[in-house]
Amino acid sequence: MVQSCAEASPAKWHLAHTAWFFESFILREFLPGYQVFNPDFIWLFNSYYQTFAAFPEKRLRSSFSRPALHEILAYRRHVDEAIDRLLAQGAPPEALKRIELGTNHEEQHQELLLTDILNAFFTNPLRPAYRPDGSPGEEPASPAPLAFTSYTGGLCDVGHSGDSFCFDNEMPRHRVWLEPYALADRLVTSGEYARFIADSGYRRSELWLSAGWDAVQREGWRAPLYWTERDGAWSLFTLRGERPLSQVSAAPVSHVSFFEADAYARWAGLRLPTEFEWEAATEGLPIDGNLLESGELAPSAATGLVQSEGGAKRQWWGDCWEWTASAYLGYPGFQPLPGSLGEYNGKFMSGQMVLRGGSCVTPAPHIRATYRNFFSPETRWQFSGIRLAK
Repeated sequence: MVQSCAEASPAKWHLAHTAWFFESFILREFLPGYQVFNPDFIWLFNSYYQTFAAFPEKRLRSSFSRPALHEILAYRRHVDEAIDRLLAQGAPPEALKRIELGTNHEEQHQELLLTDILNAFFTNPLRPAYRPDGSPGEEPASPAPLAFTSYTGGLCDVGHSGDSFCFDNEMPRHRVWLEPYALADRLVTSGEYARFIADSGYRRSELWLSAGWDAVQREGWRAPLYWTERDGAWSLFTLRGERPLSQVSAAPVSHVSFFEADAYARWAGLRLPTEFEWEAATEGLPIDGNLLESGELAPSAATGLVQSEGGAKRQWWGDCWEWTASAYLGYPGFQPLPGSLGEYNGKFMSGQMVLRGGSCVTPAPHIRATYRNFFSPETRWQFSGIRLAK
């Protein structure tokens, strides 16, 4: 039931909402004779679909002491068994499309569940570890030297063709013009970011966008989320517990907002990539990196990683979602899904920035070069990091 901030949700709610999605958009419409598990669940576990049903305020989800966990698990079994029946009797094509959407929706919540647990454990005074490390915690090798790969740009095709699963916000495929550019071969490390902090990065207004500087002043930011300073030394809280900065200095900096990523890039005399520069550089590359299946549950250093054929560089996939300089907008000709499902992505195309590449808690089958994650620019509770461009 723990809900440590307004952006997060209790674990119990994630379990219920993902079952709600299958019941609401598939079973009630496509399985004849389906009986809803509990009529109150139709609105209680609705997230934000205004055209579907009313729903409680998100910040109040921690007050759901009832239904109890055993009833949530029974709800999931009820929905799973009904989906099995629908598939056994031959689900129509539209139902199959929605089941595929529902499984991808559940993969999103697998990731959100871990980000929310990290925030909940960080706010717990005991600072418990979700998965204790057990390693001796030796200091890492130095990170790979920061290098840049140049790309010619030109007229590029971006976006998903629709020949396999994708979200509606990834389509249609279209052309963009890119000036020649270069991208860093790895993400910015925690050690490098610590030098930005030491150089008064959070006290120099000239480095920040106006709204970012306002956030620094309003929220009192002095470092990324989950960084704590004691006696002049920084430590980082992770799903594996508290770690001194000296043990993770070569790993990518994580849990920074777009504003912090942009300020760091200005401090370094560089910039953030656009989402289309990132996509053009990664199209066709294999999905291989520190994603959920690695079991790391934290960003890892780029040392020792091998470059792939075709110019692929380190850390394209996993470790941290990479902030881009691109606002989250619809592509030319974008059409949201019909009905209430049209609220899945399209309604958020205002005031958000695009992130690419997945993180250490993203399921590998969930990610692709065209995948567009998006958050408001002050968001820090995600595994979000920095790749530099020029």
